[in-house]
Amino acid sequence: MLFVAAAAQAAPPIFVLNSLDANVSVIDPVTWQVTQRIATGKEPHHLYLTPDEKSVIVANAGSDSLTFIDPRTAEVQRVVRGTLDPYQLRFSPDMKWFVTVANRLNHIDIYRWDGKELTLAKRIPSGKTPSHIWIDTKSTTAYATMQDSDELVAVDLVTQTLKWRVKTGAMPADVFGTPDDKHLLVGLTGSDHVQVFDVTGPQAKWVKSITTGEGAHAFRALGDGRHVFVGNRVANTINKIDYTKLESVAQFNAPGGPDCMEVTADGKLLLVSSRWIKKVSVIDIATGQLVRQVKVGKSPHGIWTLDHAKRY
Repeated sequence: MLFVAAAAQAAPPIFVLNSLDANVSVIDPVTWQVTQRIATGKEPHHLYLTPDEKSVIVANAGSDSLTFIDPRTAEVQRVVRGTLDPYQLRFSPDMKWFVTVANRLNHIDIYRWDGKELTLAKRIPSGKTPSHIWIDTKSTTAYATMQDSDELVAVDLVTQTLKWRVKTGAMPADVFGTPDDKHLLVGLTGSDHVQVFDVTGPQAKWVKSITTGEGAHAFRALGDGRHVFVGNRVANTINKIDYTKLESVAQFNAPGGPDCMEVTADGKLLLVSSRWIKKVSVIDIATGQLVRQVKVGKSPHGIWTLDHAKRY
């Protein structure tokens, strides 16, 4: 009984997806030690929490599968097979839709979610190399970037049809939507800036570009309702963007090809998967200084913990 109580009170672990090792490093946020590695399918790149917060889903793009893991105990709950090339994944805010993009097979899959099982509603052919997804707060539209055809597309979730597509700069990667659903920020991995689009009308319109650094790639909101971080994977820097003013307000160094990020619940630490050096870099947000690194596996990509800051 004492062991069960201690486990229940322990801080939720940090999960890091080692995309070239086909496993997940589990980090204790108190000791900063890797406590175990969880085997997954091939090429685990991204992960997302289920609406009931009972499972975190790891998408295994190379194995066409999803691994469900308990976000508190790190126990594997089940594996769902037959989801073709799930590179990125996201639930809609109303918890009715689950969307994946197929990075190598060039399609967008829309699933219905009944609280436990996924049912494919529609498979939509897309542009070349779909990369990242954002879903608006009303759960009506999913946006996806096309990395190798340099496009941003919008999909109507109710009808499962394409609403529009617009050209972007080179190699669009992650996409972040402002809480008012007015603007989308797109990181350009093939360039040195973030593009901003107004998506309130029938067609997306370019608003401005925000210079950040070479290889602008992934976003993570600070959680204060105003700022979002973007990692510049080539420049080895991270920019802090004020999305209410659409301008960069700070920049700090982040070694080893900064990719996905997580913010601790207290808003003090930024956890960064350093893609090229097999480490997680921990950065003090107030000072922008690197405070520690944790060795993980090959090509660490997605990073997440249940004990995180808000997504806006």
